[in-house]
Order: sequence, then structure tokens, then C-alpha cells
Amino acid sequence: MSIQNKIDFAVILSVKNANPNGDPLNGNRPRETMEGYGEISDVCIKRKIRNRLQDMGEAIFVQSDDRCDDGFGSLRERADNNAELKKAGKNRAAFAEIACRTWMDVRTFGQVFAFKNTKAGEGVSVPVRGPVSLHPALSIAPLEIESMQITKSVNGEPGEKRSSDTMGSKHRVGFNVYVFYGSINCQLAEKTGFSDEDAEKVHQALITLFENDVSSARPDGSMQVQQVYWWRHNCKQGQYSSAKVHGSLRVRAKEDVALHAMEDVEIHLEELEGLVPQIDEGR
Repeated sequence: MSIQNKIDFAVILSVKNANPNGDPLNGNRPRETMEGYGEISDVCIKRKIRNRLQDMGEAIFVQSDDRCDDGFGSLRERADNNAELKKAGKNRAAFAEIACRTWMDVRTFGQVFAFKNTKAGEGVSVPVRGPVSLHPALSIAPLEIESMQITKSVNGEPGEKRSSDTMGSKHRVGFNVYVFYGSINCQLAEKTGFSDEDAEKVHQALITLFENDVSSARPDGSMQVQQVYWWRHNCKQGQYSSAKVHGSLRVRAKEDVALHAMEDVEIHLEELEGLVPQIDEGR
């Protein structure tokens, strides 16, 4: 059965000597808003959640190439090789129901299936709206980006002459704290079959968001979930709007203190009558 209670959540995470989400159009520097605050896109966060769900043994439709566990190199191949989807053909309702039942990320975030001349029919275009929505993560203070120059030490192509003056750059955030918010909509959960069990798996994925997420830009331990706030309303529509719930949590740097550690961060939670969040420490 789908979830019967609206859920809002918030995640506070810290970044230390890492690049949380590089911007490919800006030399892979950490993403920034126009005001200079750090940003992690919602797409990046969804990728990490998908990876954690995959680690838990869940079937994932949108897999990254380095985590592919079924041998299919594209979304088209993954869909075409599902026997039930072939039978559904152009029946959009049946197609969406099978896709949601088969892949957890589809029933969580939704997916647009837009393929031409598929084995499941002459063509299919099936949009699925998922119940879990996410905001981008924003830093609580403007970024101070540190950059270092690196040199190339090996040849990229046969016969290429190695030159120690072939330079590159790496960029990182010394320390900052980011916050992002999200919600789970009961009406959309009914359409995709997103259950309480699914919600709890997303909850655990948020708590362990950076496990198995190591790279040169994000060394192990450089990104850490500090706290996850999980508000479960007592009805489908919610006792309060998501805007009010998210606004009840305020995270800011302490005044007249340089931001170097979590001790320099002030967290204030406004009480909402009848709605008390479950607060989990990150692992």
C-alpha cells in the first residue's frame, strides 16, 4: 500500500576539502549561485540516492555507467529487455505500472519514457511523476574556493611527448555546510505505488548519503551528513505546507565567527504544534 502520511525532510551536510558538485561549464569549479553561495544540484543528489538504493539491493532504472549491474548500456536497452513492458505495448497505464513496480527510482522520482520504434511497440512516450521531490542544496555561507595546479605525468596518446609544464587545476571547498530539503507527496505515491517501506529506504539513503561515493574530488570522509530531519504528518495533505515545515529549520553560521567546523554553525528548529521531526545523526 502507498504511503498515507505526507513526509517532509531536510538534510544538513558538511564539506571539508572537497568539491561537492563541479560545474563542467566553469572548469569544474564547485557550483555557485550568483551571490557566491555553494550549490549542489538536485540531479546530483538524486544520483547519490539512486546509488545508495542500488547498494541496498534495489533495482534502479537510471544507473550510472560505472555502477551498471545488469549489462545494459542505455535506458533504451534496459526498457526493451523487460518482458512485461513488451507485453504492455502502447498501453501507457500498464507501461507506467510495470515500470514503477520494476524499478524503485521510477516509483520514487518518476521518469519520462520516450523511445521510438521500441520492441514494446512502434513507439512509446510515457511520463511518470514521482512522489519524492528535492531542492538543490545551498551553502549557509559564501564559498571560499581553494585551487591548486597539477601537472601531467603520463602521455595521453602514443608518441605524445610528456611535458612537465602541461598543467591542470583542481578546486575544492575548504569548509562549508550545505542544507537541502525535500517532500514526499501521497497523491503521487498512490499512482506509482511508493510505500512506507520505500520511504524508509529513502530515509536510510539520506542518512548514509556519502557511503561508497569516493572520488578524487571527494576523498573518503570529506563529505558528511550531519543531521537528517524527518517530519511525518498525520494526514495525506499534511498539517502544514512544505514551505512552512522547511522554514522551521534555520541553519546559519554564527556571527563574527569564521566558518571552519560544525562548532561554528547555529541550528534552530521552530516548534510546529502537532508535528515533531525525527532527527537522525549521519553515519
